[in-house]
Amino acid sequence: MPSETEVAIITGAASGIGRALAVHYAGRGVKTVIGTFPGDPHDPEETLMLVKKSGGDAVIHEVDVRSTDSVDAFARRAVDEFGRLDYAVANAGILRNASLPELSDDKWADMLDVDLTGVLRTLRAGAAHMGSGGAMVAVSSIAGGVYGWEEHAHYAAAKAGVLGLVRSVAVELGPRGIRANAVIPGLIETPQSLDPVNSLGPEGLERAGHDIPWGRVGRPEEVASVIGFLTSPAAGYVTGQSLVVDGGLTVKMRA
Repeated sequence: MPSETEVAIITGAASGIGRALAVHYAGRGVKTVIGTFPGDPHDPEETLMLVKKSGGDAVIHEVDVRSTDSVDAFARRAVDEFGRLDYAVANAGILRNASLPELSDDKWADMLDVDLTGVLRTLRAGAAHMGSGGAMVAVSSIAGGVYGWEEHAHYAAAKAGVLGLVRSVAVELGPRGIRANAVIPGLIETPQSLDPVNSLGPEGLERAGHDIPWGRVGRPEEVASVIGFLTSPAAGYVTGQSLVVDGGLTVKMRA
C-alpha cells in the first residue's frame, strides 16, 4: 500500500556520505532506496542494517548512473516499493588520478559520464516522479566547486559542472514546487578520500586536517545532516544554491 511517509533515493549509498544520509533519513522517518553500484567493494547490506537499527525502512537497489535505463528504474523503485518519491540525492561519483598528458579522451569521458551526466540522470529521473514539495541535492566537491586540483582536471571539471546544472534545474523546476541544491564537501573522511592512489590517503588527510580552522577533516555525518536540511521543509525557500561544508577551509587566509 502507498505510504504517506516521505521517500528518498540516494545513489552511492553503500558507504561514506550516502550511507550516513540513509541513516540520517531513518532517524527522520524518511524511507530510502539505497543505491549501490554492483562493482562497489562496500557492502550495502551494512547500510541497510544501520538504517533498520535506527528504526528506518529501506531497500537496496543496484544502479549504474552511466545508464539512463538503470537510473530510471532506480527512481521507479521508490514509487513501486513505497508509493511515492520526495527526495533525490545524486551522491555517486568516482575519483581518478590523471595528469594532463595522461588524461585521454576516454578517461575524460568516463569521469564526466559518472560525476556529471550521472547527476543529470539522477535529477531527471527523480523529477519525473516528484510533485510540489520535492527536493533534490547533488554532491559536488571543493575540487572544482571552489579550488582547482592538479592531476584531477576531469574530476574538477565534472564537479564544477554540477553547480551549473543544479542552478538551471532549480530555475526550470521551481514553478513545479521542486527545489534543487548542491553541497560542496571539503575534506571529508570517506573511502574515496582515504584512497592513497587517487586522493589524499589517511596520512594526507591527517596533515590537511591541521590546516582547517575546525582543526580536523569532516565526517560523512556532517555532510549528511546538511543534505538532510536541504531536503526538509526547513529549507523550503532555498533552491539553486551551493552550500560549502568544509570546517572553514576555503575561507582561511593563507600566510
